[in-house]
Amino acid sequence: MKSTLWNRNFTLLTFSNFLMCSAYYSLISTLPIYVSGVLHAPHSVVGLVLSAYAIAAILVRPFTGFGLDYFGRKTIFIASLLVYGLIFNVYIFASTVMIILFLRFAHGIAWGLTTTSNSTIAGDIIPAEKRGQGFGLFGVSTTIGMALGPPIGTFILQHSGYNAMFIAGSVISLISMVMAGFIRYPAYEPLPQNRQFRWKNLFEASTVIPSINLLIIGLSYGGLLSFIALYGKEIGIQNPSGFFLVFALGIITSRFSAGKAVDRNGPRLVIFICLSLLIIGYPLLALVQNNWGFYLAALIIGFGNGVVWPTFQAMVNNIVPSNRRGAANSTLFIAMDLGMGLGMMIAGIISQRYSISAAFLCCSIYCATGLVLFRLFTLKYYLKKRVLILVTGE
Repeated sequence: MKSTLWNRNFTLLTFSNFLMCSAYYSLISTLPIYVSGVLHAPHSVVGLVLSAYAIAAILVRPFTGFGLDYFGRKTIFIASLLVYGLIFNVYIFASTVMIILFLRFAHGIAWGLTTTSNSTIAGDIIPAEKRGQGFGLFGVSTTIGMALGPPIGTFILQHSGYNAMFIAGSVISLISMVMAGFIRYPAYEPLPQNRQFRWKNLFEASTVIPSINLLIIGLSYGGLLSFIALYGKEIGIQNPSGFFLVFALGIITSRFSAGKAVDRNGPRLVIFICLSLLIIGYPLLALVQNNWGFYLAALIIGFGNGVVWPTFQAMVNNIVPSNRRGAANSTLFIAMDLGMGLGMMIAGIISQRYSISAAFLCCSIYCATGLVLFRLFTLKYYLKKRVLILVTGE
């Protein structure tokens, strides 16, 4: 019997993720400007504030993965969405850099819980033979949230102020929680070894190599997200948040065109093309400082980024048994968060000492390093592990 991807559960999970990400990205284009312009913090502090979110997620993800493999998925997912939505309201009382720093840390914990949970659930409900396509389409919901979140946040800010923007983020997140409540979660029975708290149960060793590869690539994404809005204003772009719309268009285009290719032919060619585009796109963004360079770079970088994350997700879920998917997704997310967090801090230091353009040029170097690592080590490791899991069964 042919398995169906767009069933009730996948649809609800995808729309829930879209709403959650819309709320998250509504702050991406506004919070750096607020911290820099209203609180008069230097670029290095802006990078620190934004990276606190990623650092918190890193700390909570191992325990989230263990909890998902120990208790199951539903309770953790819905509870974390509730907390995630309620925290938005607390931003109303954040009036100093220190308060925002602590608040971003708390919000990052909730983000780590929700994103690890929904990716693990996606791995449970997406048919094994369609994981490349499935994670690509699931990732599109993140991308559309990335595209719509910044302009929505900017619009509400301009017309009603920060408080209204924070309340709107809370409402959107709580609607996401309601949708998650209607998902019919697959039956899950943890194995006896997953019921013991051991440090090795917090991580999945077989996914370390692809996770390190993604960490290196993630350095570039962290640098991009943290300073693109400030960079746009610096070079005279009228509406810097438009970068996210064009960026999202590139991501969506690549995911619809490349997801099936990963399932049919494996990740080799897709990752090579996408990372090559990133290596080209960041210098274009840094050196061609006008509307054409800004938005063309957004399209190229978006297309390149579009398939990298879901392809690594599919790879990781393809080389572990179902009872280790929580730990496997947690390990991969930790690597991505660590890469983004370090990328934000490094970009802040480089832009403070040199320029934001110099930080973006470094992003190209990260991607080139990631491509070399993938071709020399990660791909061979993945193919070997994939054969093993196919022989032993999932």
